[in-house]
Amino acid sequence: MDMQSDFDRLLFFEHARKTAETTYATDPLDAENLTRWAGALLELSQFQSVSESKKMISDAISKLEEALEVNPQKHDAIWCLGNAYTSHGFLNPDEDEAKIFFDKAAQCFQQAVDADPENELYQKSFEVSSKTSELHAQIHKQGPLQQAMGPGPSTTTSSTKGAKKKKSSDLKYDVFGWVILAVGLVAWIGFAKSNMPPPAHPLPR
Repeated sequence: MDMQSDFDRLLFFEHARKTAETTYATDPLDAENLTRWAGALLELSQFQSVSESKKMISDAISKLEEALEVNPQKHDAIWCLGNAYTSHGFLNPDEDEAKIFFDKAAQCFQQAVDADPENELYQKSFEVSSKTSELHAQIHKQGPLQQAMGPGPSTTTSSTKGAKKKKSSDLKYDVFGWVILAVGLVAWIGFAKSNMPPPAHPLPR
């Protein structure tokens, strides 16, 4: 994805976050707004440092928990919570601690599937949740997380290292790329319902 697309997405979701914050001030029990707010925070967390990303993801989790207190059957919020737990797990270098988040995510995805069995997004999320621990190990084995979460694998003069990184990168984008796309989709749909203008560029695929 190019820099202009990144910038457009950043502006769009920052505007969405502020709009949701304003709406919350007048109607704190709007579960739909809380879910949109969390979706915006999860998107914005991708543009931050690891420490700031963790704060935003934790804030998103808090918003989703509020939404589910208002409406415990809101399956899109449950699903989005699963994505938040998944993202938080990836940012935690400790494998055991990360697994706690991944297990919570899998439970959320299962609940979402149970609530809406025909939803392909929920089905795919539950399917890829089984790969998160493997992906986590590969990402943190490669080095600093910030590098692993970048736009692509770094170039190397060693063809052997390149081949290994490509295999790991393929898995990374199979799972982590899906999480990002999934979060973007739920946020996109939510904002469309609220008649917010879409960004000039489509979400990355």
